[in-house]
Amino acid sequence: MHRPANRSWQHARVSLTRRQIGCTLGVAVVLVLLVGWALVRGDGGTAAPVLGPDLGPVTTPTAPPGFVPPGEAGRTLLDGFDEMAITVQPAGGGDSLFWCLLAALTAEQRERGLMEVTDLGGYSGMVFVYDFDSTNSFYMRNTPTPLSIAWVALDGRVVSIKDMAPCEDRDGCPTYGSGGTYRYAIEVFQGDLLDLGITEDATVTVGGSCSPA
Repeated sequence: MHRPANRSWQHARVSLTRRQIGCTLGVAVVLVLLVGWALVRGDGGTAAPVLGPDLGPVTTPTAPPGFVPPGEAGRTLLDGFDEMAITVQPAGGGDSLFWCLLAALTAEQRERGLMEVTDLGGYSGMVFVYDFDSTNSFYMRNTPTPLSIAWVALDGRVVSIKDMAPCEDRDGCPTYGSGGTYRYAIEVFQGDLLDLGITEDATVTVGGSCSPA
């Protein structure tokens, strides 16, 4: 006669146990989420960085103490051109040499180059800067002054050096090839490359500011 009442008690007991398990699992999930949120958030509200091995202090390259950018005071910029510094590491070591050159950065500037120029206006030469590796040849049409040219690769290696003879404003002027791929070309009055420390074993870095004129 009491069995129905016993089944009701068992049913209530099972329902209570299920509620307890559900509450316990819910609390556990909430705690896990809170702990994970705290670990990820950190102090600044963003994910904490993953740290790699300690590589020691990071140093930023700086100019030598007392360094003064190159460039003659009172130099005169060639109309329509820019200027740029270069650094030369002579063959066999020694101190680096710094020079301020006229800069041909655009196709129009590179096409004109040192045509009709007899005075560099206080600059050490002209650097032709390309946005890509090139094998283009140079010529001396309408260039009255004998020049020397050094072709330089992107990594600073001197590809080759040649002397170039003047040529009138006419078709058929000789062309001068680098014999290899280059990113920069440096023209100076003939014989002046050696004065700049530029030989086939030197390293040339193009880029940087000249001193105020």
